[in-house]
Amino acid sequence: DGVYSNPAGLAFLPGDGLYLSLNGQSAYQTRNIDMTFPLFPEDGHRRYYKGTASAPFIPSFQGAYKKGDWTISGSFAVGGGGGKASFDDGLGMFDSMVMGQIYQAASGKVTPNMYTINSAMDGSQFIYGVQLGLSYKVNDWLGVFAGGRMNYFSGGYEGFLTAKVKADLPGMPAGTELAGIELDCDQTGWGITPILGADVKLGKWNIGLKYEFMTSLNLENKTKKAEVRQMGNVMGDEGNPLADYKDGVNTPSDIPALLTAAVGYEILPTLRATVEYHHFFDKAAGMANDKQKALKHGTHEILLGAEWDVTKQLTISGGYQNTDYGLADDFQSDISFSCDSYSLGFGAAIKMTKHLTMNVAYFWTNYKDYNKMTETALGASSTTYRRTNKVFGLGVDYKF
Repeated sequence: DGVYSNPAGLAFLPGDGLYLSLNGQSAYQTRNIDMTFPLFPEDGHRRYYKGTASAPFIPSFQGAYKKGDWTISGSFAVGGGGGKASFDDGLGMFDSMVMGQIYQAASGKVTPNMYTINSAMDGSQFIYGVQLGLSYKVNDWLGVFAGGRMNYFSGGYEGFLTAKVKADLPGMPAGTELAGIELDCDQTGWGITPILGADVKLGKWNIGLKYEFMTSLNLENKTKKAEVRQMGNVMGDEGNPLADYKDGVNTPSDIPALLTAAVGYEILPTLRATVEYHHFFDKAAGMANDKQKALKHGTHEILLGAEWDVTKQLTISGGYQNTDYGLADDFQSDISFSCDSYSLGFGAAIKMTKHLTMNVAYFWTNYKDYNKMTETALGASSTTYRRTNKVFGLGVDYKF
């Protein structure tokens, strides 16, 4: 994985030749929303929305060719997103919005027990990255890297909501639509990420540095449908919650700059440990509705890892990562939310032959619930965001 994590270190590959790595990951996530709203008819005015996301195969390919002091490297990988999330019962932000509109339009005479809401929402995001760069061994202790990554974003949203009268009401026969939402929007965009790196070897110490510049990325909508209906009337752009998803609209979605710094130490010839720090400059990246301004700070990540050569044929490893996003209420929404977390992972590398190594790994993420309070005309509303994540990885490395 040095092509991505420490490309400057490729200058110190053990010998000239071609190195290839093919990997696949299977990721399974849940994204759950627990919401209270004054008009929800359930006990405690509380509803639970469960979202599932799975990506059975997330591929990545890395390659490097070393000749003397120079190494050229490249990769293809899904660098962000990587799956489709489905909320089979819709989202609380839309349910509560529609309920509030119906209540106000009917002056409180039409209450939630008089109508039914059917809703569902799917969303997908994939960022495909193609990276290319050159590493150079300056001397016995310093390697440097310069390169770039082309990112292509492909994603979108598809969903609906209908609120219909259960039984005859004055002027409204059973089945009359009180409100409706339809959304079918694809989004695409691309951007270039310049990358610089350095690798320093001082005896048993190894220091790796990398800086990825901010990637300017705008997402353009190709929308088949983005409609909100209220009492039979189609809502205009003013105050429309789907205005950002209208056809042709461009939404900023920059990839933040990233600084990584790692220090490794060879405790024994067979045992190595590393401590690492990542910082994403989120507040300097343009996002939809300038939501990045609400963040308390950019993302901080602290990582610890160790690997042990149990035998000449087997190496095992373990790692820990803590992620702090600096979250704030105005940054979070049902459509896009994050939760601070820590992850634990374990892996093994098995040398099948002199040239072939198989890698296997598993990690899971433990997320901290995020609680958001919102004041509405009908009273206070609270939303709790929860996530889970489990990933299995399998790959092979080959040295020609």
